[in-house]
Amino acid sequence: MGKSKNNKFKRPQFNSAGLPVGAVKDVEEEHEEEDHVDAECPAAELLEKLQSPSADVREFACASISRVVQQSQTIPSFLQRDVVKRLGPMLLDCSLAVRETAAGALRNLSACGGHEVCEDMVKQDILTPLTSLLRECCAGFEASTLSMTDQKNTVQDVAYESVNLLWNLCESSSQALSVFNKAGLLDVIIQCLETHTHNVELAISAAHCLHTVTEDNPELLCSMNVAVLTSLEMVLGSTSPDMAHNHLRTLAAGVMWNLKSSLPAARQAQTLSAVAATLAQCLALDAGVLLPQLRAAEEARFAGAAAETVSADQAGGASKFLEMEEMEEEEEAAPPKKNGKKAVKDTDFSDLLPRDKGELRDAVALLSAQQTSLEIIVNMCCSDDPSDDEWEEASSSDESEAGPDALCDGLSGLMSPLCLSAEVHAALVHHRIPEKVLKKTQFPCKEAMDVCQQNPSWKCLIKKMQRVQYRALTCLHNVLSTMDVESLGGAEALQGVAQHLSSLVFSPPEIPKEEEFLEAVTSAMRSLLQTIASKNIPQCMSPQQLMSLSEAATRCDVVSVRVNALAILGITGSTLAKVKGTADTLQMIGNALLQVASKDANLVVNGEALDALLDVFADGDEAEKAARNIQLLTALKTLQPVFKSKIRKEGRGKYSPEQLCVLDNIKVNLRRFIGYLETVMKK
Repeated sequence: MGKSKNNKFKRPQFNSAGLPVGAVKDVEEEHEEEDHVDAECPAAELLEKLQSPSADVREFACASISRVVQQSQTIPSFLQRDVVKRLGPMLLDCSLAVRETAAGALRNLSACGGHEVCEDMVKQDILTPLTSLLRECCAGFEASTLSMTDQKNTVQDVAYESVNLLWNLCESSSQALSVFNKAGLLDVIIQCLETHTHNVELAISAAHCLHTVTEDNPELLCSMNVAVLTSLEMVLGSTSPDMAHNHLRTLAAGVMWNLKSSLPAARQAQTLSAVAATLAQCLALDAGVLLPQLRAAEEARFAGAAAETVSADQAGGASKFLEMEEMEEEEEAAPPKKNGKKAVKDTDFSDLLPRDKGELRDAVALLSAQQTSLEIIVNMCCSDDPSDDEWEEASSSDESEAGPDALCDGLSGLMSPLCLSAEVHAALVHHRIPEKVLKKTQFPCKEAMDVCQQNPSWKCLIKKMQRVQYRALTCLHNVLSTMDVESLGGAEALQGVAQHLSSLVFSPPEIPKEEEFLEAVTSAMRSLLQTIASKNIPQCMSPQQLMSLSEAATRCDVVSVRVNALAILGITGSTLAKVKGTADTLQMIGNALLQVASKDANLVVNGEALDALLDVFADGDEAEKAARNIQLLTALKTLQPVFKSKIRKEGRGKYSPEQLCVLDNIKVNLRRFIGYLETVMKK
């Protein structure tokens, strides 16, 4: 319907490990044999233990709550017993260990409870003790750093859990974001970010939090000062080659992009170049090569450790080696341990991996950084969506309120072609980012997949590799929507992209059914076909292939996938209508679109099918012949009153102002098109 809109990434809802809840579900599906919490949740008993005079008992209670609430069905039982109000004081407990485990319990509650629980936590004023705790932690950073020994730096561990809790709350609650702004927590988070030289994990959590709170937050942007920007630039300019710092730099790049409007004019060009360079460097890393190398290094290290154990005790060497193998297998199958405490069964264990899983931690950091890089590029290639007020002004479900011409003029203004600023365009091209994005759209390589399949603790990386591919496809869609053909390498390069996308969809034995893949690949194909058609560039995908893709996509539950499939058919049909001898194919496309227009339950999908029909049969002898064969005029006259009635009855309240605007436009165009067909069919 109209122009293909590019996607913009909002920060997703996060789990207790600071990772998207969608990824949590993926990991949960891989652990069907996971132990479940008893139906009778021990909420009352654990909450009672929080009042114990013994710090060890309070710590145990907090750690147990942290574990139990990861099973979402137990959360209501805790909420009914005022878990937030009873854990809140534990954030300021005299024992640092209790503070840390209490923050961890609240963090997991916020992650696994979802947006409603987060809103409730904020309403119960959890941010007051959390703010005090964070300020105390930051005040203790200098002393704790100076006194660091081989023991854990407890103050920074408390800060780590607290920052993750704050991140989750700000992600889910606008009220939390307002408190963040008014309480001046930006300086606290910047202090946590500045620990990156000796505590990269805390710095990464702080960067995640900053990435969230700086997005669409004008009030906070007014608080930016030179000191804050300097701290971010120092992170962005760090040269540490390890994967954790690579991830940190990527997040810092995202924060700087969010802050672009508040940057001093003299620093904008330099900062934009640094952001683009950081993203390009991250995407240049080849996970297909690095993951097998990291796994091989892990195996070599474990083998070396086993050999040392054997040499240390020659008499019992063989039995000790076997025992170590068994322990390693148990460790891979069991939830990871943290800080020597009882294992916490998390739904995604990225930040709970023990220290001896360094290579796996590096692999997770690499893939997380690449996913984040692609999401940032998506937003760099995305114009801001019009506000609801703008759409309301242009939208009307009553043609008497706004004439067809006025409605079309308003819509065309809102759906004008997307464009990039010259500076962003130049930075993307200079660092060859479109080329790097295209490379990431490939399926994960067999070697990396094999490594992950063969080791239980590495299996979580499969979904992460796939998600990088999906983000790259979405990114490709935005790149194609906003950059000119010459910048993308010309007609020949676009034909190569078409061949590549064709291989992704049609080379497997059957078209992939994964919804996230279908949504991303159909968006990319839609943008590509629009660009190719507008420039009259021949493309390599046959109408039959596109029909088979559309048939598979129209069976998908995701509305956007169905909409993309119909748009692809419309673009294909309108191109074929200019070619002689294509009436039979146009007839096939027309019948498919009529089927969807009349039978799909979603009004937006109905509208997209009608819009595609108007594109396909707008002009040409072949289109006229096909329209007669499928009795298009009769079919549209039957559909018109039904479509108009559905807009009137279902539109308000169920669909967004943007969708209503487009649907109204289609309704007007459908009336005009029927008049056109009546004239044509009289010939």
